[in-house]
Amino acid sequence: MLALVPTDGRDPLVRLDEVPEPKPAADEALIEVDAFSINRGETFLLERPRPGWRPGKDIAGRVVQAAGDRSGPVVGSPVVGHAPEAGWAQLSALPTESLAVLPAAVEPITAAALPLAGLTALRLLRVAGELDGRRVLVTGASGGVGHYVTELASAAGAEVTVVTATRERAHRLLSLGAVGAVDDVDDASGPFDLVLESVGGTSLPRALARMRKGGSLIWLGQASRQPVELDFFAYFEQTSATIRHFHYEDSTIPVSRDLETLVRLVQTGRLHPELGLVANWTKTATALQQLRDRKLRGNAVLCVPTEPTIERTHHESAD
Repeated sequence: MLALVPTDGRDPLVRLDEVPEPKPAADEALIEVDAFSINRGETFLLERPRPGWRPGKDIAGRVVQAAGDRSGPVVGSPVVGHAPEAGWAQLSALPTESLAVLPAAVEPITAAALPLAGLTALRLLRVAGELDGRRVLVTGASGGVGHYVTELASAAGAEVTVVTATRERAHRLLSLGAVGAVDDVDDASGPFDLVLESVGGTSLPRALARMRKGGSLIWLGQASRQPVELDFFAYFEQTSATIRHFHYEDSTIPVSRDLETLVRLVQTGRLHPELGLVANWTKTATALQQLRDRKLRGNAVLCVPTEPTIERTHHESAD
């Protein structure tokens, strides 16, 4: 079968190649992939790929072989899944606890944009607790997680202020329920009850300074790729706060259940994935570059045709 495999960490980051078909474990279903989405974190992994690893976490497709233990969806079921890896392929084997069946109203292209960003947002807000009436600051809100967090938190009654890179993105997040949008955390008018911080670097201490006494900051990423430097003594002389780290995999609720929730929210019109790019998977390397350069608004979804071909450069043989 064909799959996207890492190169040597230089552009292009991936290429189409022949690989062996996956052999599902007893608790895994074999999925014929219709579409997948790419995430910024995957671009970092592709810059220094480990031996034997293939990218791909967010997929949508159809079950062509049910799990041997008879768990999960049956053959023919349209599904969305969150794979451990290797999802950018014609076929992917996924644990059934990482799959959710799609209703007819939710297309695979839309569903493919849900898993990583949607799971992160859903589980992050679950950790944050009661939101109604709370003032929330979301840094690094331009990406998929920021989109879903803004829409879900606003619907739950939070007063959300977003920090976003562009005026266009700010307008979109305001339309999803945010009450304020700024392009620099220093311009955010606090104090805030809750800060959801995903930028790192200087963003975290500056966001922390805009919290009310006794507020909470949840750190979930370092999109700037710059380490945080924080003088705890200087800060806590002025106020007090709770700081905690969050990772979306730290949940006791199965991925399948949370994917079912996300699909239901889309089906009922309460969550709106934003597709900034939909293209053939032969364009994945270009899409990855656009994602790294922050030229994409919303999710990038790549479609796997039934009979794809390998694109070759003029340096490669056609034999």
